Amino acid sequence: MLTPLRHAILDYIDRLAGDAEGRFETPVKALSVSRVSQPVMPRHMIYRPTICIVVQGAKQIMVGDRVFDYREMQSLVVTFEVPALGQITEASREAPYIGLNIDFDVAILREVMEAMEEPPRPAGEGAAGVFVQDFDGVLADCVLRLVKLTETPKAIPVLYPAIMREICYWLLTGPNGREVCKLALPGSHARRMTDAINLLRDNFTAPMRIEQLAAAARMSPSSFHQHFKDMTAMTPLQYQKNLRLLEARRLMVADGASVASAAYQVGYESASQFSREYSRTFGTPPKRDVTEIKAMPFQAVA
Repeated sequence: MLTPLRHAILDYIDRLAGDAEGRFETPVKALSVSRVSQPVMPRHMIYRPTICIVVQGAKQIMVGDRVFDYREMQSLVVTFEVPALGQITEASREAPYIGLNIDFDVAILREVMEAMEEPPRPAGEGAAGVFVQDFDGVLADCVLRLVKLTETPKAIPVLYPAIMREICYWLLTGPNGREVCKLALPGSHARRMTDAINLLRDNFTAPMRIEQLAAAARMSPSSFHQHFKDMTAMTPLQYQKNLRLLEARRLMVADGASVASAAYQVGYESASQFSREYSRTFGTPPKRDVTEIKAMPFQAVA
């Protein structure tokens, strides 16, 4: 099944962009595809609830101190929004990295759970939320049909929901269904933690007290702090700092903002403190990092 899927992705990229490389959006809602012919150095980015599938090559992401490697015939599933360090580890001209991302549709996931006679019960609370699983069989068949929808744009509004329902069903009935289902359960710890993460994301430039976030998650401050670290492998303060630095990097790369301007826009009161924290996180000072990113042939694939 992977060979037809690889051909379908390459055919789409060839039609859209010829020999170009990078990440490409498609007319199919929530689907993007990638082709890269050399390894990509680690890049910090926000991973939203998504399924990242490797069709050829290999990738690695690091969430806090947890490392996830996945390669051909495997997928990374992320069920909450989290800053992470991602890279393509295997790619070449002869065998380029080929992959695709499918963003979760929580509404469809919830509909499928409600229609199931015996929906999965959520697993115990703890680290989880990000995992690697094999990608084959009926799930691979669904994804192939999703990619082939790019050939018939008029069919997308009609057929996309049905294919996404199938994908959700096979994930919910698969080996990690007890983790996937947490994304759709409004009262679960994971769902409540997501509410707090959304509050932090929407207000990351402002000072945020742990009590505010705990209230959003309907937990005590001590319980919230522990659950947050279990899910994200970082503290709320570290999470906020990552959001600030990633947005500052985007402002400098995409909008041409100066170091000082980017620092103040994301909530720093001191440009020198910003530069120190930026260097510790990204491994190089802001100006040099931005120059290197702009020189890369593909910036956002990892």
